[in-house]
Amino acid sequence: MRKPEPKKPDQKVAVITGGSKRIGKAIALALHTQGYDVLIQYLSSQKQAQTLCAQLNKKRENSAHSFLCELNNDTSLQNFISFIQKNYARVDVLVNNASSFFPTPLQKANIEQWHKLMDSNVKAPYFLSLGLLKQLKKSKGNIINIVDIYGERPLEEYSIYSISKAALIMQCKSLAKELGPAIRVNGIAPGAILWPENNENKVSALLGKTALKKKGSEKDIVGALLYLLDADYVTGQIINVDGGRVLNI
Repeated sequence: MRKPEPKKPDQKVAVITGGSKRIGKAIALALHTQGYDVLIQYLSSQKQAQTLCAQLNKKRENSAHSFLCELNNDTSLQNFISFIQKNYARVDVLVNNASSFFPTPLQKANIEQWHKLMDSNVKAPYFLSLGLLKQLKKSKGNIINIVDIYGERPLEEYSIYSISKAALIMQCKSLAKELGPAIRVNGIAPGAILWPENNENKVSALLGKTALKKKGSEKDIVGALLYLLDADYVTGQIINVDGGRVLNI
């Protein structure tokens, strides 16, 4: 990949894991519009990442780059951290958005599933945050983790996933305490933002469990993220963006 050119000292930078599609893409687009240069991590969506970067670079030259990183792999993760350390003097926002999600019924759960979910959903955000401390402190930056409402209320047959998101919620709070006042750390917990396709009955059931009785979208997550970037007196908090889903057990 083409390496970023030297930046002005005041040029804002955002690092977004899983930033090539869905919620991550919406975040990348919004931050770029806000004037950030963006570095997008991807795994299997190379085409989407390159297309997005090309789109953003047409708007502002050399302002978007992508990086292939397998977050579950320690060597790959360290290579990603080293690339950022070498090529970016500052990081204003780290968005830990990438996540693994699949069912693990208790009678079929295994150690491999445990490691895959815990490594991508907990370990990678933790060590990526630690690896970029110098860049984040320089800009008095923000770490924003995309958690999940199921980190507080377990999802049936997704026990390991729910445990991993609960750990990520505690990671937000622990790092906020240890990294303040230089760095703020918060989390956003989406509800059912990405809806099932061609399944009106399931969508209707999900809507019935929300207080607002309407669909959410990626724009709702972006709105919460932009709020957190400007909220200088907010750290260690989790914002639920779920239409009131957690009110209904």
